[in-house]
This record gives sequence, C-alpha cells and structure tokens, in this order.
Amino acid sequence: MATPSMEDYLEQIYKLIEEKGYARVSDIAEALSVHPSSVTKMVQKLDKSKYLIYEKYRGLVLTAKGKKIGKRLVDRHTLLEEFLGIIGVSEDQIYEDVEGIEHHLSWDAITCIEYLVQYFNEDMTRKEDLHRLKEMDELTEK
Repeated sequence: MATPSMEDYLEQIYKLIEEKGYARVSDIAEALSVHPSSVTKMVQKLDKSKYLIYEKYRGLVLTAKGKKIGKRLVDRHTLLEEFLGIIGVSEDQIYEDVEGIEHHLSWDAITCIEYLVQYFNEDMTRKEDLHRLKEMDELTEK
C-alpha cells in the first residue's frame, strides 16, 4: 500500500505524464517543491514497489499499476476540489484543504462524497438551497 508521500509523488508523476508526455526528476521536484535528490529516492522506492520503472539518466515510466493508482489519485483530488466548491469553501482555500484531507479519507468515504457531488450536480436548485442556507446562517451570526 502506498504511503501518503508516495501517493503525492504518484499523483504528480501521473499529472506530468498526462500533460507533457513525460516526467523528469527535475519536473517532479519543481512541482512538489522538493530537492531532486528526494525525488530520486522516492522514485527508487516507487520502482521497487512496481508503480513505475526508473532508469537512471533515462527517465521513468509508470507501470499499469502506477497508472491505475495515479489516475485514481488525480480523480480523488479533483472530486474533493469539486465537493469543497459545492459546499461553499472559498476558492483560495480549496487546494490547501484538499491537500490536508485527501490522505485521511477512506475510499468508502470518497465514494460517498462522489455520490453527494453527483446528487448536487443533478439539480442546480440543491446547490442554490445549500448556499442560501449558508448565507442565512452567516446573516444571523452578524
């Protein structure tokens, strides 16, 4: 099972490969704001765990297992951003909140959030009702 740190790397590697067609150690380091040596160590761990194939000075390639997990992690992140947006978390706070909670939720909880997002997206009046409830509550606090 991947650790939260491994998940962060796999998510970022998957995103880079989707966007650019490749992921270099320097690209990963920049995206995660870590030193290239830290990336190399993690990439070696991910290689050992069969999430990717890493050849020094040649780059890396995600295995089928790595692609599957990487996509799942990116999808989880996107879902949580959408969920927090629906419930009214301010736009400038969403990314930080997702980073704070994504590794602490079970996949069962993620699935339930997915159903809730689907529920709100099926009928815009549901979102409007939720936002109205929040606005009313904020007015009574003043």
